[in-house]
Amino acid sequence: MTGCVYLVGSGPGNPELLTVKARRLIEESDVVLHDTLPGPEILDSIPETKREDVGKRAGGEWTPQEYTNRRLVELAEEGKTVVRLKGGDPFVFGRGGEEAEHLAEHGIDVEYVPGVTSAIAGPGVAGIPVTHRDHASSVSFVTGHEDPTKDESAIDWAALAATGGTIVVLMGVGKLPMYTDELVSAGMAPETPVALVERATWPNQRVALGTLGTIVDVRDERGIEPPAVTVIGDVAATRAEVAEFLRNDAESEETET
Repeated sequence: MTGCVYLVGSGPGNPELLTVKARRLIEESDVVLHDTLPGPEILDSIPETKREDVGKRAGGEWTPQEYTNRRLVELAEEGKTVVRLKGGDPFVFGRGGEEAEHLAEHGIDVEYVPGVTSAIAGPGVAGIPVTHRDHASSVSFVTGHEDPTKDESAIDWAALAATGGTIVVLMGVGKLPMYTDELVSAGMAPETPVALVERATWPNQRVALGTLGTIVDVRDERGIEPPAVTVIGDVAATRAEVAEFLRNDAESEETET
């Protein structure tokens, strides 16, 4: 019998934010193909005998998507129950849609299991709501890591600058100078608050605050690295009002410029 593939979101990395269904499927599965973003505590809880690392690391080693697609089909055709474990949510810049289509093309049953997306959880644990009645009535989620084979970017930074809402960029630490310049050139004020939340919900979470005009220097001074979420907009400044009282923020380091 052909097996089934579960596209599972692990949330932002804290094991307590893994859903009950995700944990059950991981325990019942024969194989877990995982990215690097589920977080060390979650990955360490999975027996090494059934873990396969197919992750991608910015500027480092990476597993081609074609290999991952092929491996999912191979395992399912062997009758295995497979968990494809992704950071955040599989369908929020996680290529879950592509994998689901590939599995369907090969006649493999697939089930989507939602996860807490870091696009909301990352800012949230830093005391930053992505929407706020006084500051932002809309939020745009943007990838900072588009398909490198594209002839040109599909992101209209000028349109985003004109929305007046919050902009959340995932996987965008490396390209921070590019899109902050684009937003300022499009008319967004250089004084617009910006926050970088590195390894949100992990034990070594860090938060760095700045503005469109200063955040690149802040990133470099603090050595902020992926995985990190960028939050652009007035909501980023609200952290200052609640940071002292954030119980899940006790170990984060903060820089403000």
